[in-house]
Parts: sequence; C-alpha cells; structure tokens
Amino acid sequence: MPPSKHAVLSASSSHRWLNCNPSARLESEFEDRETEAAAEGTAAHALAEHKLRKALKMRSRKPVSKFDSDEMDIHTDGYVEFVLESLAEAKQLCADPKVLIEQRLDFSCYVPDGFGTGDCLIVADKLLHIIDFKYGQGVLVDAEKNPQMMLYALGALRIFDCLYNITEVSMSIYQPRRENISTWTISVKELDEWAEKTLKPRAELAFKGEGEYCPGSWCQFCKAAVKCRARAEAKLQLAKYEFAQPPLLYDAEIGDILGKLEDLTKWANELMAYAQDAAVNHGKQWPGYKLVESRTNRKYTDEDAVVAAARAAGYTDIFKKSLIPITEMEKLMGKKTFAEVLGSLVVKPKGKPALVPASDRRPAITSTGAKQDFTDYKGEL
Repeated sequence: MPPSKHAVLSASSSHRWLNCNPSARLESEFEDRETEAAAEGTAAHALAEHKLRKALKMRSRKPVSKFDSDEMDIHTDGYVEFVLESLAEAKQLCADPKVLIEQRLDFSCYVPDGFGTGDCLIVADKLLHIIDFKYGQGVLVDAEKNPQMMLYALGALRIFDCLYNITEVSMSIYQPRRENISTWTISVKELDEWAEKTLKPRAELAFKGEGEYCPGSWCQFCKAAVKCRARAEAKLQLAKYEFAQPPLLYDAEIGDILGKLEDLTKWANELMAYAQDAAVNHGKQWPGYKLVESRTNRKYTDEDAVVAAARAAGYTDIFKKSLIPITEMEKLMGKKTFAEVLGSLVVKPKGKPALVPASDRRPAITSTGAKQDFTDYKGEL
C-alpha cells in the first residue's frame, strides 16, 4: 500500500518534476483530491498484494472494496502469474531469490527526502527485477527510461547491492487493462551515471522550487496545470497560425499543429471545468461570463402512470424492444457459450480511418486503402 506520508519529490510524479523542476513546489499549493479512478487503483493494488502474498505462502487478509469485480479478479490473478513467472526465471540465476512486496525504498541520497514503495522486488545474484502493477487504463505506461522505476531501482540497490553484487536491473510494468507488459533492462553503471548527472542536479532544483517551468506531456496529472501560466502561454502559441487558410501552411507546420491539438483541446476543457466549478460552487464571477440554466429535455415524471394513461386513451404500441449489447450478452452467456452460440453471428466492422501520431501501436494503412475504407464507411451511413 502507498506510504502514509507523501514525499515532495515523489517517484510517481518524477516524470513531471524532472522535466519541469519548479512544478513540485507549485503543486503543494493545491489540495489533494483522490479521484474515483485512483481509489479503484488503490483497491486493485491491495487485492493484488493479498493474492501475491497468499501465492508465496505468506499470511494475508483479503481486502474488501466497493470496486471488487470479476474484471479486477482476472487482472490481479494475471499480475500474480506474471510475478511467479519472473520468480521462476530468477531461480535460474539464484537458488533462493528474495521477493519483497510493497517494499519502502529510500533514494534520498539522490532526491531530497525521496522515498517510495515498490509493488514487487525480486532480488537474485547479479540481477534486480522491479515489477510495478498499473491498474489504470487511460495512459499507456512504458518501462523504458521510466524515472519512477529508475528511482525505485536506486532505492533497492542501496539495500541489496552489497549482498548480491547486482550488475543489472530489469524493470517491468504490468498494465493489464491496456494489455501492456513492458520490460526494460539497464546496467547498474548506466543507472548510477543517470542518477549523478541528471537526477541529482534536477532534484535539487525541484526541491528548492527553482528552475524553468517547462510545459509538456508531463503536465497531464499536475495539480497546478489548469492555472499554470507557462502552460497557458504554450497553448496560446497556436493562435499565431491562420487556421482559416490551411493550404498556405507548410506540411511541417500542419504536422506540428496536429501534434498539439489533442493536448490543446484537453487543456481548454480543463480550464472551462475549473472556471465553472469556481462559479457554481464558490461564487466566483468571471469577467464577460455569467451562470445560466442549461437547456434540458422533457422527461416523464412517472412512467407507470404514463403507460396507464396512454393505454386508457387507446394507445398500446408505446414500447420499444431491442437486443442487449454484445458485451452484456457475452457476460450473460459466458465467453465460451457466447462463442459457440453467437460467434458466427457477430462481426467486427472496419473502423473509420483515423489520423493518429506515428507512435500509435496500430499498423498503418495505405493512403489508397484509407480512401477506399473511408468511401465504404460513408456508404454505411
């Protein structure tokens, strides 16, 4: 489980403060608010910890949560299976590898007051394997050069390096709801170089609240993002482009804009949500804006009474019937029965062609194929 005290420079927010050094201190001015997704993630971690302890013959009491579900059961089982597979691999290097669960890790020799909690550590001769369980599905997390995992590795090496002569560190992200298992390995020498040359100087700046504000993808979960001036200025730079005449823009400029549009739209929506919350719940008045009642649609006050009244007036054809959705049907029947009974009657149509960043994992389609797919898609409308 997460530590009761939160570090100013936490491992989980390291991607942010390493790139935007003063952000950690700026965030301290904002209240901590646990989202429903975060609470669900905490519940999943607790269940995964319990199952792993039981699998390793350790004592544990099963946690109970309002988030308990078949999906969470399946994914936490998968996490335990992955850890046990990794342990079996470690036993090929060491007769009796050590496994630590929810281990507090101190990396304060590089980061002021720095500490965190590793979900699972497997320690064997010459190799340290750190496994992090990510239950979230919003952002795909990659293990490669992941600063949170690298900080955990530094903390673990302080405990075990002298005992096991570790030369390499493997870091794995297990993110089941994104079907993502990512593993990256780095030598202890390279990790130490990064810690001394990159981590330590940036952490010192971040702890003091010094350095340059630098907006980027790391702003996503920053508590100060919605009011950050540097981020606002970066987003508003797009206003210099003349969107009314896109043919006059160079291809490189259009590509640059496309890469920023999603984040710009997200920032605008966040800003509007913040302003509306302040106006509705705190009486804030914004220049040039006012609160009004939103438009609504009519609705029945009592459906049973409506049915009775309509039938009394001679109207009986007042109901609609439709099949339950495929996902609901599959859950009702179970996957195996669903495949046997309805498998031949279910088809997954082609998706509408979409322009996405080159980093997207889906395979590219040719421009000719895209044109035909788009024509077919329009024909279905």
